[in-house]
Amino acid sequence: MPIPRAAKTQKRTRIQEEKEEAILEAALDVFSVNGFRGTTIDQIAEVAGMSKPNVLYYFRTKDAMHRALIERVLDTWLDPLRAFDAAGNPETEIRSYLRRKLEMARDFPRESRLFANEILQGAPHVEDELKGPLKQLVDEKAEVIRAWTKAGRIAACDPYHLIFSIWATTQHYADFDVQVRAVLGNKAGEGRFEDAARFLEQLFMGGLGIISTPSQKT
Repeated sequence: MPIPRAAKTQKRTRIQEEKEEAILEAALDVFSVNGFRGTTIDQIAEVAGMSKPNVLYYFRTKDAMHRALIERVLDTWLDPLRAFDAAGNPETEIRSYLRRKLEMARDFPRESRLFANEILQGAPHVEDELKGPLKQLVDEKAEVIRAWTKAGRIAACDPYHLIFSIWATTQHYADFDVQVRAVLGNKAGEGRFEDAARFLEQLFMGGLGIISTPSQKT
C-alpha cells in the first residue's frame, strides 16, 4: 500500500493513524459512488470532516488515496481464493468459496463497486497486480480444479471460466445492488443473500456434476 506522507518522516501516532483511516473511509465512500475521475479531494475532505490541506498532509494526491484503497481491496478480495484448498473436498471448497464471495458482496459493497469502477476504467492502478499476483493465484487454483476434473471428482470444465462465473454471479449482488433490490421488491431483505447462496450452490453443483444428499451439505 502507498505509504501516507506522514509516515515517511516520522513514526505515526495513534491520532495520525486514526486520521489516515478516516480519510480512506471517506475516500472509499466518494470513489465508490463517483469513480476516480468524478471524485475530488474537496469531496473527500468534506466527507472526512477535515480541511483539504489536512487531507493532503496525509495523502499528497487523490491518486495516492485511490491506490491505497485499491490495493487493500484487492488483497481482501483474493483471500477467499487463497483459502481454496487442493487437499479439500471439491464440494466443500466450491460451496465455501461461493458463500465467502457472497458474504463479501453483502459486507463490502463499496469496496466491490470501487474495484469494478477501476476495472471499467482499464485498471490503470492495478494492471501490474492483475497480470502478476492475481494471475499467479488464479493459475494455481485453476490447476487445483483441473486435478479434480482429471480425478473424476467434478465434471470437466474450463477452470478459468468457472472462477470468472463465480466472480460474476456473486459480485453482482454488490455492484448491482440497487437493481437487485428493485426487482426483488419485498423479498429484498438480508435473506436475499441466503437465497442467492442456495441458488448458486444448486447451479454450480449441478453443472459440476456434484449431487449431494442433505447429510453431505456443509
